[in-house]
Formats: sequence, structure tokens, C-alpha cells
Amino acid sequence: MTSTGPAVARLVDLAVVRDPAQRAELGKAARRAVPREAQAHCDLRRDRPDPVSLLERQAATRVSELLPIRYGRMLASPLAYLRGAALAMAGDLAGTAATGFAVQACGDAHLGNFGIFASPERRLVFDINDFDETLPAPWEWDIKRLAASLEVAGRTSGYSGKQRRRLVREAVGQYRLEMRRLAGLGNLDVWYSRGELDELQRRFRAILTRRERELAAADLASTGLAGEELHGLPATSRRADGLPRITAAAPLIVPVAELDPDGAKAAELSRIVSGYHASLEPERRYLVSQFAAADMARKVAGVGSVGLRCWVILLSGRDRDDQLFLQLKEAQPSVLSEFAGASALPTQGQRVVTGQRIMQAATDMFLGWYRGDVDHGAAASDEPARDYYVRQLRDWKFTISTAQMAAETMRSYGALCGRTLARAHARSGDRIAIGAYLGGSAAFETAIGEYAAAYADQNERDYATFSAAVKKGRLPAQTGV
Repeated sequence: MTSTGPAVARLVDLAVVRDPAQRAELGKAARRAVPREAQAHCDLRRDRPDPVSLLERQAATRVSELLPIRYGRMLASPLAYLRGAALAMAGDLAGTAATGFAVQACGDAHLGNFGIFASPERRLVFDINDFDETLPAPWEWDIKRLAASLEVAGRTSGYSGKQRRRLVREAVGQYRLEMRRLAGLGNLDVWYSRGELDELQRRFRAILTRRERELAAADLASTGLAGEELHGLPATSRRADGLPRITAAAPLIVPVAELDPDGAKAAELSRIVSGYHASLEPERRYLVSQFAAADMARKVAGVGSVGLRCWVILLSGRDRDDQLFLQLKEAQPSVLSEFAGASALPTQGQRVVTGQRIMQAATDMFLGWYRGDVDHGAAASDEPARDYYVRQLRDWKFTISTAQMAAETMRSYGALCGRTLARAHARSGDRIAIGAYLGGSAAFETAIGEYAAAYADQNERDYATFSAAVKKGRLPAQTGV
């Protein structure tokens, strides 16, 4: 059951084996075939590609003028590099031990891809918040990426070896315990399970100092800080005619009028916004139809996503103060697809949206997809249609900053990420079989701790290779943006 190369991962049809005892026996059988201790192995392929060449391969389909920003952000630290090197790690994960149980995987379960946002019921929840790489794949790949990111974060923050081991094992241990707890629940109970603000308060408030709460960007005791619902939104201004306009903040936010004065790109984006309505439920389609596009801008977001075509759309509703921001983002094939098989869905935007709806307990009500036109100025024969997904931009959403976080605080944060990932996996995978494989001992988290330490060593070597490529001019890097 170990991974030896590309293999199509499909979600199991639980209707085939309904009996919980039989499903538990499948997990125990997997433990005999793939001992939990085997999960510690970090054996890399002999023909492992140069990580810089993988970045160059990705660059071929991205906006070239934005690539220096991507490389500059990755250059900040080994942790920042790891976040942008999801393709390299996907290839490395494909050679690691796997039980054969597929889940709807995040594909990039880096500790920075978890955060706080508002549910449609206006409750603040903690969940995974990035699904660009989601795909059915082995459940082990997500937990190993999370563990490796925690180990790297611990090194970046100067934690001792003992602190890092405890950090990783606690996160993975909470994944194991939560998966086993969910294995005993009914299907509806699993789908209704989520981490709301009251859980965050219990887990965080007792251990966060005032300074650390400031690092987290908000006091978690409050659900309605002034302006929090607009956190991270582009600034707007009004023209002489009173219409709202997005304020430029080049190179991160550039209004479409500055990029395309003749208006062709704006017209294309308007078609996409209108066309994406078809992917929404009727009542949400009706709500969006009450808004009209007022302005548009290109936006640079994240680390790994820099260079993908990403736009922010400002829409106005009842009046000019009734505003809705949507983010329109290009969706390319998942970095996992080369190793777990291509998506069965017809478009990459639908892949992202479907994966998010499966994994998230409370999904953005404006989430949808669209297969867009070719880029303005490109001949249809030269440029394929692009896939996009659309979501509401920054709806009471922020990511907890882990920079300079105390070791004990990071340990609790990692534990919360581990439980959250288990809930996401349990919604699509065989939680009973996976829980039985994980077992009642600490064997699994001990093994993953060893894997995380070994992969962090490899990540440091890759970061050195990447840094050397930047220094030699092979990759252009713009820092500070």
C-alpha cells in the first residue's frame, strides 16, 4: 500500500462497506500492510527534480511581471519557501508510505492555510481557508505537510528540538484523537461538526499574552471589532461623480483601467462575473444579481499563488455604500494531480469549489466557478480558455500570525490545526478505517514527528538551492512586497 508513483485517487464509496466493524478491520489490515512506523520514512526519489526547475515550470503559465514578487516572498525564510514549494513537496509525498485510503485532500495543508472567517450564519469559525490544490488523494499527504510546516516554523522561531517534537506530536496526536472521535459519530454529526469562536476562546485565550493577541490581529473574545469585517479589503475612493473606485497600491493592487485602457479586459471580467452566476444556488444567484460591478483591479495574494491571474471586483448594491468585494482567481491543475491523478470534474474552478464545499464546515455563500475567455489580445488557437473560481473577499477573515509566537501558543495552534484537518478529512474519507489504522497509541504521531524533522532538513537544502538561484540571477526576486 505504499506510494510508488502516480496513481489515481478516488473517494471510497462507503455504501459498498457499510458495517463499521468491517471498516475498522480494513484499517487494522492497513496497519499490518503499512506499519505506522513506516510513516517516518522520508525517502526521496533518485530522479527528484531540481526544486528551482519546478518553479520555472510553474512560471510558464503565470503572469511573468509578478514572478519576482513570488520569489521575493519565498526568499524571506525557509518557512516562506516551503509555503511556495507545494509542487516540490507533492512529488516528495508521492513516494512516502500510504494506506490507500483517499480523502478530499487540501493539497496544501501548510499551517498558514488555516484561519478564522465568518460562516453564512455570521458565526466566526476556524477552518482550512485555501483550496487551490484540493484533490482526492491519500490522507497522509495533508498531515505530513502540516507536520513539516510546524517543524519548519519551530526552527524559524528558534524553538528547541524538544519543543519542536512536542509541537508536531501534539498536532498529529490531536488529528488522531479527533479522527477516532469522529469515527464513533453518525454521518450527519460529522458534517455538522465545526470549530466556532467559543472553541477558539477556550483553546487560545488562557495562554495568549496581550502582545500575542495583537499578533493574532484581534482579541478572540470579540466577534465585532470595529472594521474587522473589512480587514484586508482594498481601499476605495470616490470620483467626482460619487462612484466608488478601488485605490491603486501598485504592484499589489492595480486597477484594471491602468492595465487595459481600452476596456477589453474590464468587459471580459464583467462577462465572467455574470457567467459565474450559473454555478450558484438560485437564491444566491438572486442576491448577487442585485449588485452591479463598479470597479475591478488585479490583486497579488499569498505566496504560492503569486503570478496566477487574480482580480478583485467591487460591486455596489442598494447604494454606493452597499458594497460587495468578490475575488476572481485563476484555477490551474492541482500540484497533486501529477501524482494522484487528474480531477474528474470538467473544470479546475469546479474542482476547487467542490473540494472546498466538501472540506469546509461553513462555506462562503458566494463561492462559484467559471470557465473564462482567453486573455485579451491572445489568439484562440494560441491560448486556451482559463478556469476561475470566485469567492467573497475577506468576509470577517484573517489568518493568525505565527511569527514570533511563543512555543506553548504555537503548540495549541498546531493542535487546533490538527483537529480541524481531521474534521475536514472525515467528511469525505473512511473515518472509521483511518481511525482504526491510527490506533490508540502514540505510534503514528511519533513516526510523523520523525518524518517532519527529516523533511525540514530537506527543505533547508532546497531553500539554499533556491537562494543560490536568486543570487545568481536565475530567478528574479523583488523583496519587501
